[in-house]
Amino acid sequence: MSDDMTDALVVAQEMADAARAAILPYFRAGVSADNKDAGGFDPVTVADRAGEEAMRAVLARRRPQDGILGEEFDAVASRSGLTWVLDPIDGTRGFISGTPTWGVLIALSDDRKVHLGIVDQPYIGERFIGGPGVAQVHGPQGVSPLRTRDTTALAEATLFTTFPEVGTAADRDSFERVARHVKLTRYGCDCYAYALLAAGQIDLVIEAGLNAYDIQGPIGVVEAAGGLVTDWDGGPALHGGHALAAANPQIHAAALEILRKG
Repeated sequence: MSDDMTDALVVAQEMADAARAAILPYFRAGVSADNKDAGGFDPVTVADRAGEEAMRAVLARRRPQDGILGEEFDAVASRSGLTWVLDPIDGTRGFISGTPTWGVLIALSDDRKVHLGIVDQPYIGERFIGGPGVAQVHGPQGVSPLRTRDTTALAEATLFTTFPEVGTAADRDSFERVARHVKLTRYGCDCYAYALLAAGQIDLVIEAGLNAYDIQGPIGVVEAAGGLVTDWDGGPALHGGHALAAANPQIHAAALEILRKG
């Protein structure tokens, strides 16, 4: 790992610590949510804003030359060629419902790739870290390596997505074609599903309607653990949209073939 990436990983963990401290006092504390979507329900809370403000304060002090793309506040242009992509609470619906499947997402990327990623679950105390030469989970049971599993047959696979409706009607049709071939399908884990994939617990995550800040942190973790993340055409998923995360190339190819038929 280069000196700059070593420093970036230290800063990323400092940001995750700061976000934990800012967000946890609001969890299961009856916090109210504003709706960002007049045509539906896209909640945001004071905890979302506090978490991102805490991370931005770390960057202002430690790496002011880098850009910032966050969910809650305006983007900051990069002077270094690197941008931090931040989602203070991925899974705000879960957060306001009291489920511990939301997470803090942190990524460092450029126009081509994600260099490192963190998926942090503050309430459980688990931090999934992926970057050059590092793929680890830090949690209640200590520090363990992350490694995706080697399931190759869809008939033996476990598949996750966040929303039963997935995306558009066409997106759901494509998802359900894959779901008909797997052993187990589960819903509602938000970013924690990608962490489970990196930890070797599940095989596939298929989602649609994502933003860059929803997927870049998970990309860094999953890829470091040996998995891969693409869009539904097999191209980069760096900027969001559709995502297919898979434990290995074989299970990825099997799911991708079905998705492409849509």
